[in-house]
Amino acid sequence: MERNYPRATVTEKGEKALRGGHPWVYAEEITDLSGEYKNGGLVDVFSRKSRYLGTGYINDNSKIRVRVISRNANDRFDRDFYARRIRYALDYRRTVMGEDFSCCRLIFGEADMFPGFTVDRFGDILVTQVLSLGTEKIKDTLYSLLVQTLADMGEKITAVYERNDVKIRELEGMEEYKGFYPGEGLRTDLSGVTEITENGIKYTVDYINGQKTGFFLDQKYNRMAIRQIAKGRTVLDCFTHTGAFALNAAAAGAKLVNAVDISADAIEMTRRNAELNGLENMEFTKADVFDLLTELYKKGGHPYDFIILDPPAFTKSSSTVKAAERGYKEINLKAMRLLPRGGYLATCSCSHFMTETLFRRMLHDAAEDAGVSLRQIEARRQSPDHPILWNVPETDYLKFYIFQVV
Repeated sequence: MERNYPRATVTEKGEKALRGGHPWVYAEEITDLSGEYKNGGLVDVFSRKSRYLGTGYINDNSKIRVRVISRNANDRFDRDFYARRIRYALDYRRTVMGEDFSCCRLIFGEADMFPGFTVDRFGDILVTQVLSLGTEKIKDTLYSLLVQTLADMGEKITAVYERNDVKIRELEGMEEYKGFYPGEGLRTDLSGVTEITENGIKYTVDYINGQKTGFFLDQKYNRMAIRQIAKGRTVLDCFTHTGAFALNAAAAGAKLVNAVDISADAIEMTRRNAELNGLENMEFTKADVFDLLTELYKKGGHPYDFIILDPPAFTKSSSTVKAAERGYKEINLKAMRLLPRGGYLATCSCSHFMTETLFRRMLHDAAEDAGVSLRQIEARRQSPDHPILWNVPETDYLKFYIFQVV
C-alpha cells in the first residue's frame, strides 16, 4: 500500500523503544523529517535502515514528538479505523467490569491506543479529557463513535462533558477549557452533578468542579477489599476526598469511621454522601493529615485500629521523587506508630514516578523506624478498566497494600 504521510527517521534508541512496544518518540530521537506536515497530523516512523516502525501524531510543541497509534503499515486512518478501536475498548470494559460497566473508565489513553485520551463513564454521562493535539483534532469523530457504539450496546448517553482544564494541554500547544460538548442529541444544560453507585454505595459526583473527572474510579475494587477488615473496627480514613474508602468501611460495619481531609469541600461532600447512604457510624474532620497524625501520636494511646492512607500524588515528575518519598514515609511512619500491635494499615501511591521498588523500600524503612513488622495481606493495583500495558510503564501507576502491624 502506498504511503502518503510525511516520514520521520529515528535513532537507534528510538527504534528500540518502538520495537519494544512503547508508543512515544521523543524530539531528540528524530534524526530526519521529510514531507510537509501539520502539528496534530500523521507521520510514518522509520528506522535508520528504513524499517517501518509505526504511524502516529506529530507535534512540534511537545517533547513527545510523535505518539504512535498503529504499527500496521496497511491501516487506513478513517472513521472505520477509530470505530474498531472504540468497540475493542468498550467490549473489553464490558467483559472485565461486568455489572460495573455503567460506571468505569472507558478509554485509558495509551493503554487503549488513544494517545492522551481519557473517558470516564458515570451512568449516562461521559466525562472526557484530551491531552494530545492529534486526538484533539479527531475528537468530534471519537465522541460521535463513543455515543453511537454505546447506543448499539443498549447504553444511552445523555451528555459529554470535557475536562480539558489542565496545564499539560499548554505543552501540546492547546488551550485549557471545560464545558459540555454540543454534539447532536447531547444535552448541554445539566447541573454537572450526578449520582452513581459503586460497590452498592451511592455517591454524588461533581464532574464540573471535582478533581480530575470528578471521581477516582481506579480504586473501585481496592475499596471493596478493605471491607472485611473494617468490620467492627475504629477506622481513620486519611485524604478522604469524596469519602469513598470511609463509606465502604462504614457500610461494612465499622464501629466508627473518621473521614479526614484538608479540603472543606471534600468534607462536606463526604458528609452528604454519608447521609445519602444513611450511614451514621461516621465523623468528619477537616485537618492536615500530617499534623493530625502527629497530634494523635503525641496524645498517646491507640484510638484507631485501622488506618487508610490514600494521598494525592506527591510527585508528578522524576525530579521530585525524593521529596515525595519523604512525604510518603512520613505519613506511613506516623500511621504505623499510631496503630496498636495487631492493627491494620491500608496504604497506596497513585504516582507512576513513585515506582513499586521505591514504594516498597519506603514502607520497609518506615516500618523499621517505627519498630514494627508488616504482615502483608494484599498487594493490589488499579482496577482493570485502567489496564496496565507491560511495555508502557506509565500505565502502571497505582500501588495499594494492606498490612497488619505486628
